Amino acid sequence: MTVLQRLSAPVALSCAPGFPVVRDAVLDIDDTGRIAYFGPAPTAPPTDAVVRPLPGLLMPGLVNTHCHTPMSLLRGMGGDLPLMPWLTDVMWPAEGLLTESDVHAGMLAGCLDLLRTGCTTSVEMYFFTDALIDAVRTAGSRAVLTPGIIAAPGWDRLGTWEQMRDDVSARIDADGLVPDVDGRIELGYGPHSAYTLPPGALESVTAAARERGALVHTHVAESRGEDSQVRESHGSVPAMLDAGGALGGRVLAAHSVHLSDEDIATYARHGVAVAHCPGSNAKLAAGTARLLDLRRAGVPVGLGTDGPASCDDLDLWHQARLAGLLARVGADDAAALTAADVLLMGTADAAHAIGRDDLGVLEAGRRADVVHVDTDDSAFVAPEDDAQLVSNLVWAGGSRLVRDVWVNGEQVVEGGEPTMADRRASLSAIRSISARLRRSLG
Repeated sequence: MTVLQRLSAPVALSCAPGFPVVRDAVLDIDDTGRIAYFGPAPTAPPTDAVVRPLPGLLMPGLVNTHCHTPMSLLRGMGGDLPLMPWLTDVMWPAEGLLTESDVHAGMLAGCLDLLRTGCTTSVEMYFFTDALIDAVRTAGSRAVLTPGIIAAPGWDRLGTWEQMRDDVSARIDADGLVPDVDGRIELGYGPHSAYTLPPGALESVTAAARERGALVHTHVAESRGEDSQVRESHGSVPAMLDAGGALGGRVLAAHSVHLSDEDIATYARHGVAVAHCPGSNAKLAAGTARLLDLRRAGVPVGLGTDGPASCDDLDLWHQARLAGLLARVGADDAAALTAADVLLMGTADAAHAIGRDDLGVLEAGRRADVVHVDTDDSAFVAPEDDAQLVSNLVWAGGSRLVRDVWVNGEQVVEGGEPTMADRRASLSAIRSISARLRRSLG
C-alpha cells in the first residue's frame, strides 16, 4: 500500500461514533482508493506523497439511501398530484417511452447533480441496468443498483417479474455483488412494492437476495391508500412480509411512513433499515414517517431524496434539514434531533442502513469518499467553535458550499464542477429528451 495523496484542512468531521471534530486535520489516500490515515496533523505519519492543503472543512461523502436518479428526465411532471395518480397517470406513461439511451442520459445528469452536492453514493431503483452502470462509471460516482422488479400494467415490456428477478441473480452469480474493483457498483434487488407485485413475489425476491447476501430495496407504506388490499388481508405490509419469512437478510424499506407500533417492532426485530424521504413524502402529501420512534426502537435510518421527479432537487442536505425540522415540530421539542444527528443520517447512519461499513465515515480502511466544504462564507459565523461549526454547516451551509469531491480517492468535482463528464453536454441531452417526451405525451 502506497500513499498517493495527502489532504489537509483546518477542520474535519469524521462522522465516527461520538462525532469528533478534528482540528488541523490530515487525510491520506492510498493507491487502492482507501483512507490510509485520518487524524490530527501532529500524529500523522511521515509521507513523500503530494500534500494538498485545502481551506475549510473535510467530511465524508453523503449516502443517499433511496433514489430513482434517471427520473431527472421527468422532473416537474405531474408535480401537483397525489402519489397514485402521479404514478399511474403521469410517471408510468412517460417512463414507458424511455429508451436505454434516455435512461443513461438521465442517470448521468443526476449523478453529476448528486456529486456537486457532496453525495458520493446513491441507492438506485430503476431499469436498463447496463445503462445505469455505465452512467455511474462515467460520472465517477458510486451506486448500489437495485434494478426494479415490477408487475404493474405496462411494465411487461421489460419482462415478467420473475425474469427481472432472475436477471439480477444471474448478474450477481456471474460478477459478484461488487463487480468493480473500486467498489463503485454494488448490485441488489429492487422489488417495487407490495401493491405492484403478486402475492409471494416479495418473498421470492428476498429469498434470492438472502442466498447471495444482497440488499433488498423496496417501497413500504408510503401512503395510506397504496396497499389497502394488503392491509385488509394482513394488517400491514411489514406484517405480510414477516408472515412470509421475507424480512431476513439485508432489507431497506423506503418511506415507511404509515407504520404501527407493531410494524416498528417488527423492523427492529429483523434489522430492517428505513430510507427516510421527508421531502418527497411532503410534496406528495403522503405523510410524515415516525422518525423518532424508529430511531428509539433501534431501527437503522438513513436519508433519501427519492427520485428527482417527486423531490426535484436531489439535495440530501435539504432532506437533512427537513428531517430535523419535521421531527422537532412533531415532537414539540427543539432538541429532538440535533444538527449532528441529521448529518449522521446522511453519512454514517446511511452507510450502516445499507450495510456498507466501508462508507460514511472518515477513518483508516474506509473508501476515500471525501467532500471539501468552503467555510469562508457568512453561513459560518464562528468556525472555531465546534458546536457552532456543525450547526452552521447543517442549517445554513450545505450543498451550495461544496467545492471539491473525491470518490475512491479520485477527484470527481473540482471547484464545484464535475471533472469526469461534461455537465453542459449532459444538460443539453436531458433537455432534448424531455422535449421529445412532452411532444409524445401531448
